[in-house]
Amino acid sequence: MELGVYSFGSREISATTGQPVSSAQAMRDMLEGIKLAEQVGLDYFGVGEHHKPGMPASSPATMIAAAAAVTERIRLGSSIVVLGGDDPVRVFQQFATADAISNGRVEITAGRGAAVEPFTLFGHDLQDYDELFAEKFDLLDQLNRNEVITWRGTFRPSLHDAEIVPRPEQARIPLWVATGGNPTSILRAARHRARLFLSVFGSRPDAFARMADLYRQASAQSGTPAVDTRIGVASVGLISHRPDAVDYWGSFFTGSTGEANGSPIPQHVYDQQVLPGGGFFVGNPEQIAERIVDAHTHIGHDRQIFGSDFGGLPHRDFLRNIELLGTEVKPLVDRELGVSE
Repeated sequence: MELGVYSFGSREISATTGQPVSSAQAMRDMLEGIKLAEQVGLDYFGVGEHHKPGMPASSPATMIAAAAAVTERIRLGSSIVVLGGDDPVRVFQQFATADAISNGRVEITAGRGAAVEPFTLFGHDLQDYDELFAEKFDLLDQLNRNEVITWRGTFRPSLHDAEIVPRPEQARIPLWVATGGNPTSILRAARHRARLFLSVFGSRPDAFARMADLYRQASAQSGTPAVDTRIGVASVGLISHRPDAVDYWGSFFTGSTGEANGSPIPQHVYDQQVLPGGGFFVGNPEQIAERIVDAHTHIGHDRQIFGSDFGGLPHRDFLRNIELLGTEVKPLVDRELGVSE
C-alpha cells in the first residue's frame, strides 16, 4: 500500500496577524512539505489545482518540477489537473519536462474539476463540461503514446504530423482519472487503460467498493493486465496525537475560512464524517492505520493520499501530519497488509 499526501497550497493563518500568509509563502510551504514527505518515507505527493485565493496552487506542473529538482525518490503528480480548462498539449509538455527533471517519477491525475474558475478564467463554456474532458483526455492519452501525432477535435486546433517535445523519461507518464464515483469516468479510465483515483470525500469508503469492481471488470474487458489496473483513494483527514484532534481540525475545516470545494463544511456533516466508517480520517496513527486497512478490505486499492491543510491550518500541523503518516501510520499499515521492507 502506497501512502502519500496532497495539497492545494492552502494558506496558513498567521498567529501574529490573524491573516493568511501570502500565496507565494504558501507555495514555499508546500515545497517544504514535499521534501519532508520524501524524508519520512512516503510514496507520493500530489499537487492539486485550484484558482481560489485560499487555495492558490493553480499550476501543478510548475510545483512538481520544482519538487522534482530537490527530491530523489518520491513520486510526484497532480491531484488533480483540471484538464477541461487547459490545453492537453501544454499539459503533456509541462509534465514531460517535470518527468525529465525527476528522472521518471512524475504522474498525471486528470479530472473534470469541481469548481468553475478554470472554465471561466480560460474562456470555456460550462455546458461543454463533460465533452471538454472526454476529448482532451483522449488527446492527452494519444500524446503520451505517440511522439508524432495527427488529431482532429472540436475544442482545439487540429494537429497534423505534429512532433511533441520533450518526451518524458518514462516510456509513458502514468495517467490516472480522478472521479467522485461517476460511472462514465470510471469506464473512461478503463477504456484508456488508465489508472483510477477515487475521491472519497463525504462518503463512506465502503460505498466505493462497487465502483472499484466496475473499474476492474471494465479494465479486464479492455485487455489491461491486472498488474496495471491500479486504484488510488484520495481522502481528507488529520493524523495527530492530540486528544482533541477531531475538534481541533474541525475548527479549521468548518470555519469561515475552511474551504473544501469552495464552501465551509457544515458542522453536522463534519461530525458525521469523522465517525468510524466515515469519509474524513481524523485520529491518532493507530486509528488512521486501522481505517486505511478497513477501506482496503472493501476497495482493494493500491494507494491512499491525505489532504489536511484546509482553512488556514498552521503549517507546523501540516508538517506534523506528514511526519506521522510516514513514520507511524505507514509501518502499521505495511505490517497489517503483510508488506515487507
